[in-house]
Amino acid sequence: MADITGILPAITIAIPLVAAVLILIVGRYENIREGVTIAAAIAMLCSILAMLPEVLSGARISISLLPMVPGGDFALRVDAFGMVFALVASILWLLNSFYAIGYMRALKEHAQTRFFFCLAVAIAAAVGIAFSANLLTLFVFYEILTIITYPLVVHVETPEAMKAGRKYLAYLLVGGIFLLAATVLTYLLTGMTDFVPGGFLAGSGSDLILRILFLLFMVGFVKAAWMPIHGWLPAAMVAPTPVSAFLHAVAVVTAGVFGIVRIAGWVFGMDLMASLGLGIFLAVIASFTIITASLFALTEDNLKRRLAYSTVSQLSYILLGVSMLSIAGMTGAMAHIPIHAFMKITLFMAAGAFIVSAGKESISDMKGLFRKMPVTVLMFSAAAIGICGLPPLAGIISKIYLALGAVEGGMPILLLVIIISAVLNAAYFFPIIYTMIFEHPDDERSLDAVTEPPLTMLVPIVLTASISVLIFFFPSMPFMDLIEIAIAEITQSVIP
Repeated sequence: MADITGILPAITIAIPLVAAVLILIVGRYENIREGVTIAAAIAMLCSILAMLPEVLSGARISISLLPMVPGGDFALRVDAFGMVFALVASILWLLNSFYAIGYMRALKEHAQTRFFFCLAVAIAAAVGIAFSANLLTLFVFYEILTIITYPLVVHVETPEAMKAGRKYLAYLLVGGIFLLAATVLTYLLTGMTDFVPGGFLAGSGSDLILRILFLLFMVGFVKAAWMPIHGWLPAAMVAPTPVSAFLHAVAVVTAGVFGIVRIAGWVFGMDLMASLGLGIFLAVIASFTIITASLFALTEDNLKRRLAYSTVSQLSYILLGVSMLSIAGMTGAMAHIPIHAFMKITLFMAAGAFIVSAGKESISDMKGLFRKMPVTVLMFSAAAIGICGLPPLAGIISKIYLALGAVEGGMPILLLVIIISAVLNAAYFFPIIYTMIFEHPDDERSLDAVTEPPLTMLVPIVLTASISVLIFFFPSMPFMDLIEIAIAEITQSVIP
């Protein structure tokens, strides 16, 4: 069993890649193609769950696949923090696949074989990032994710979509150059690229060089969408809604913030970051992004674009937690990754349902939708309330940790940022809820043909919202348990 477990990381990544090939082969047969997608999603989730008990016991699963440079193989390692990302991505890929099938069929979208092929390769890259044992491996998967998601962003092939795709590639490929430079500089300084709990850069260079290196990493992880390098994310909202959900919750932006947390905890280490003053630098970036993106969200009438700016803001909660350089702050940062993912995918799936069932994309056109789509509107409302940090949704958990982290890290001013952000969250979400539930449509007949979306879309919406509630009531199983192990690793504390 130990031998089988040892190769499970590679098997996990291979499953969606094999599925991608099969999707191309059977592409003309719609039911078979979609069956392959669902079967692969289930198989990958089972493979990840098979590794979960060992990781929860504090063990790490490693496998070297290919020598690359001395001291840096193309290698996989499953640890607690990587398992958080992989578990979230695999669960949401399965649910998003069902949703995407319903969405693409309902709108009779073209190029569905290409669509599902790209999704399969993208999830393989995302899990590869989660399981990367070192910077070199992470860089390879990170760039694969950039390239394979481009066809998804430009899927509708309109001039607007092609323009958004060019912007998407420009930002992310330039970011990749910075990430490569940071990886090479790290190797030159230390002769290694392996992730080490607590970091390995201390004493490897002057303070100036190490600060420049951190900046290179920050720009390299442009997928984290911190301001002012966020413009690609709202532009990418021209993509079909399953793609938006995938970008915001399953893979792309999560890969960006995951990378920054990985760099902070496993390359620099919190002590080195504190001595270099990087916490303050990161706090300024995160605070500016959180508040400014929320203000942008207030001005958007297009629902998906408002949600996009909400994502920009919410991602920087993770950066804010890292900036606190405290155990509670890092816990909040890690916890916000799965918590935000489940709530945000609920919001995007609901937005897609409004498009499919009601033909509505603008918030001002959504008056009275609750009468015809009560389940979808309620799930949207629940997730929105959760993003605002109100119970009984999981959003309050990470925000409590972040508040404690601000005090513990000696940065109480960040409490003000969290409070202002909470007010702004309510300001851009509550009017949407009010419009859909309490306002009357300008033309009552405009809602005559509106119904709930197909079950393949509605069930995933209900499940993701329900999981957000379950995390609130049962936070330790398994996400907070994994995060506790990860925090113990990078702080060299004893696991209780």
